Amino acid sequence: MKQELLEVLKKMDVGTVKSDVSLANYTTYRTGGKAWAFVIPKTILELKRALSIAKKYSLSYMILGNGSNVLFSDQPYRGMIIKLDSFANITWKRNTVTAGAGVSLIKLSLLAAKKGLSGLEFASGIPGTVGGAVYMNAGAYKSDMGYIVTKVKVLTPSGTIITMVNSECDFHYRSSFFKNHKEYIILEATMRLKKGKREDIEDLMRDRKERRMLTQPLNYPNAGSVFRNPSVDLPAGKIIEDLGLKGLTKGGAQISHKHANFIINIGNAKSQDMKDLIDFIKETVKENYQIDLKVEQELIGWEKEQ
Repeated sequence: MKQELLEVLKKMDVGTVKSDVSLANYTTYRTGGKAWAFVIPKTILELKRALSIAKKYSLSYMILGNGSNVLFSDQPYRGMIIKLDSFANITWKRNTVTAGAGVSLIKLSLLAAKKGLSGLEFASGIPGTVGGAVYMNAGAYKSDMGYIVTKVKVLTPSGTIITMVNSECDFHYRSSFFKNHKEYIILEATMRLKKGKREDIEDLMRDRKERRMLTQPLNYPNAGSVFRNPSVDLPAGKIIEDLGLKGLTKGGAQISHKHANFIINIGNAKSQDMKDLIDFIKETVKENYQIDLKVEQELIGWEKEQ
């Protein structure tokens, strides 16, 4: 099946095609098994062809951004990973910006700051793509994509391209219509920003970067906050820290000493090490506080046990 799939992909002109690609090289945890097929389409037509092949062979497929909010299992991904890196156009019009799904969110926030446009400051430390950020409604500092996105260009399951306005995207805390309807693929997003002073915007972003360096384990591979905060006044990190779990280690994975809601790869960790720590934290918090922590990251390859 795998070899047949690869041969068809290469014949059908779907962009760059690679096989047996280690997902550890494409995730910020630096863990994960190998993908059967790894496709980088350059155009919407190539993307459509790749999707049609996945459907024809009844294969799993996944659109992968910067891999900053996902944990793949150590087992092979028996399907197709699609990267939209080539969807990287950026268009500015007065106080709005339209950016392709593959654009780096950090890059976009820095460009906005240089133009004296405010609204993307919260995103200056989020290592994802525009598509991934819209998909999960990424946010920080009491703001998120739902506050600034006005419309999203989408490829539907039927192969048509539509534009969805903000109210149709169903943005909620770390969730959206797209997260619950994975067959709708984000191609680009338009965001409304506000005019501000470049110096003030850059000062705020610089200050927040310094705070992240002090409070987050950025010197180790990680995927950001592991769990959603149960409430505004009850951060997940505080709950985990109060249970004395900082520093707990499983294989090459560790609950960070710096921030208890981060799991870090301290050296050659397996995805299973990360998953074991996630499960242990959930069980311990449930046992002690009767709180069901929700994992913020996507777990791929453990679907049967979820």
